[in-house]
Amino acid sequence: MIKIGILNLQGAVSEHYDMTKKAAEKINAEITVEAVRYAEDIKTCDGIIISGGESTVIGKLIARREIDKTIKDKNIPVLGTCAGMVLLAKKTDFNQPLLGLMDITVKRNAYGRQKDSFEAPIKILNHEYPGVFIRAPAIKSYDKTKNDIKVLSEFDGEIIAIQQKDNIALSFHPELTENTLIHEYFIKEIMKKI
Repeated sequence: MIKIGILNLQGAVSEHYDMTKKAAEKINAEITVEAVRYAEDIKTCDGIIISGGESTVIGKLIARREIDKTIKDKNIPVLGTCAGMVLLAKKTDFNQPLLGLMDITVKRNAYGRQKDSFEAPIKILNHEYPGVFIRAPAIKSYDKTKNDIKVLSEFDGEIIAIQQKDNIALSFHPELTENTLIHEYFIKEIMKKI
């Protein structure tokens, strides 16, 4: 059975938990979903979801608890949304702890502050999708020499979804919609690996 951990340090943890369960039911995948907080919890996970929140705080906790080391050592696929996207990057426009799992450079708050949050239809994985952007980051660049990077979606000329190997980074919040597409895709990517 597949186990997906929702990193429970900050952000929309319960929403990701519910969405992952719904997505698994929709595609008839047998999975266990669990909130995880420490490296020891993560060791048994087949995938991790890092939600939005304050990326600096989450990054410091990930480093202090050696969660980053566990994810890297065990090569656990990560779905990072909003702050999770920032943490997956190798570089950002702010000095903070990063997982550095993806060859991308991210600009934090690329779409403005909290008051500038918005919803807009986007196209991803050949589907129309309701994009929810809250203090959203965007990808400023990625290593085009890497053949394992795939741009999944763009909005107003900015890359808002990208995948490298088993890791997926999103500017927006799929857990705040009723659409399970992104979570289904992540589960299927994990299933390919197992």
